[in-house]
Amino acid sequence: MSNHSTLAAPIVLILIGGGWLLSSLGVLPDIDWVWTLGLAAAGVLPFLWGGWNKGTFVTGGFFAAACVMSVLRQTGRLEVKVETPLLVTLLGVLMLAAHHPAIPPLEASASAERE
Repeated sequence: MSNHSTLAAPIVLILIGGGWLLSSLGVLPDIDWVWTLGLAAAGVLPFLWGGWNKGTFVTGGFFAAACVMSVLRQTGRLEVKVETPLLVTLLGVLMLAAHHPAIPPLEASASAERE
């Protein structure tokens, strides 16, 4: 776990700086990279720190989708009035899907890390 936690910050900074630079040079669309990559990090970090379980499935999946929808909104492909209800609906779908037996409960993930 310590390898993942020590790599996360520099990787996020490289991505933010790279996206910002490419936007400034006109290579990528003008996107708020701090916000967008912060959402992406919030989607990835639960899996890195908590493993695969019902909780990380919901939180990681939600923030990953929020990152994608944020890019779509910032590039004019999605309106806020559509993005917000989509995210609410997605959260409900993720919470329902987390009941699937293939996704381990929180306790199973925590005890597997201790072994």
